[in-house]
Amino acid sequence: MNPIPTPVELDACVTRAVELFKSGFNCSQSVVAAFAHLYGITEEQALRMSASFGGGIGRMRQTCGAACGMFLLAGLETGCTDPTDREGKASNYALVQHLAEKFKQANGALICADLLGLSKTASTPPTPEARTTQYYAKRPCSQIVEETAKIWADYLKKRHQ
Repeated sequence: MNPIPTPVELDACVTRAVELFKSGFNCSQSVVAAFAHLYGITEEQALRMSASFGGGIGRMRQTCGAACGMFLLAGLETGCTDPTDREGKASNYALVQHLAEKFKQANGALICADLLGLSKTASTPPTPEARTTQYYAKRPCSQIVEETAKIWADYLKKRHQ
């Protein structure tokens, strides 16, 4: 990781996440790319590695893509690289569970379909909807991206105090 980010830098990451979402990137891409520079990853790399998680993982409306992006960041922050490091794995999993709970407290659910008020039995085609004013008005996704980025920024602020 690069030098410890300042609170101002982290606040800028939150703003950047919303900007990325409003420019057309999916929820996961927006969260990951906003913080990518903190991990020595280019924005393009971040956008590619998180591209499949939007729309509740491949637009299947499962786990929210913004949350998945935050969990990906948790791996970059605390993930272990030794397959025998059970303590390291447990520590990372504990962080993910903590972040998931924060996400649910802030947004009411972790599942994309629940967040969007969609039927769990409805299938969704893989083609994303056009990003129009109506799209942004009817969906809570911009706010969820912002809240998710805030959760991650708050975690980093506390971790690096």
